[in-house]
Amino acid sequence: MGLVACGESGSSGTEAPASVSGAGCAPVAGDKLVVLNDDKKLQLADNVIPAINTKIADPALIAALDKVSGALTPEKLIALNKAVDVDRKTSKVAAEEFAKAENITTGLEKGKGGAIKIGAADFSESATLGALYEIALDAAGYDASVQTIGKREVYYGQLTKGDIQIVPEYAATLTEFINQAVNGKDAKTLASGDVDATVTALKDIGGKQGLSFGKASTATDGNAFAVTSEFATKYGVKTLSDFATKCSGQASVLGGPAECPQRPFCQPGLQNTYKMQFGKVLSLDAGGPQSKDALKKGTASLALVFSSDPSLG
Repeated sequence: MGLVACGESGSSGTEAPASVSGAGCAPVAGDKLVVLNDDKKLQLADNVIPAINTKIADPALIAALDKVSGALTPEKLIALNKAVDVDRKTSKVAAEEFAKAENITTGLEKGKGGAIKIGAADFSESATLGALYEIALDAAGYDASVQTIGKREVYYGQLTKGDIQIVPEYAATLTEFINQAVNGKDAKTLASGDVDATVTALKDIGGKQGLSFGKASTATDGNAFAVTSEFATKYGVKTLSDFATKCSGQASVLGGPAECPQRPFCQPGLQNTYKMQFGKVLSLDAGGPQSKDALKKGTASLALVFSSDPSLG
């Protein structure tokens, strides 16, 4: 995912130039974090989407995977991650509870059957999504199993060859991974903040590599910007546009990793897309404990997080 941040590593922050206008909004401490809606689509559309080897992509199989996608909202993906990463349930147990609550296995037509290998990347969210795919496919008459397969650079070739047949993926990231593999590192970006346009591009370029795709969920795992719920209530902000209108200026503090002032999806993106200015930029980590603590302790007004972080639940 494309990343962000600000100031030199280890610095406490960088003061904004005198040209920054507006009063801004001082940080407000609080225990709960909320993501502001990226209403102008600054971030790329990294919606969860099943990637499928075309040779096994029959309609019943895709319909089963689409049932999972249809149930996955941003809030529910956060809750799934919380169940595993915070409550310490296994991915299998968390997936079983979710599938039961969301009636994932009801109303599915029986497909061609046969063994299906689902690949999961080496992090818990991918394992949980893989477990959900397994439950849905078993209910549709397949003999599905999940195998941990590591990084995209490793499993992508296995997926296109058919050694594994399905992987839970992220639309924009996979689009650009294939784009650069096919067209070179300097290829024109095909993904955007528009999920429909991104999925169209993914189906076009991925289809030529022997891949098909199910429905993209509304759930995403990518860069996002959060405030405390107390901040949101005090200043009346729900979207990044709200923040830009009400909070751009000297008192506002942005927190993120050291690359934020240079990365197009961080400070420059907030400035260019939302016309947002800050009195100070804190050099923290990339969506990790430093950034979240800066929000909770009231030292940052707005900070980079990841949209499916379990601490947002």
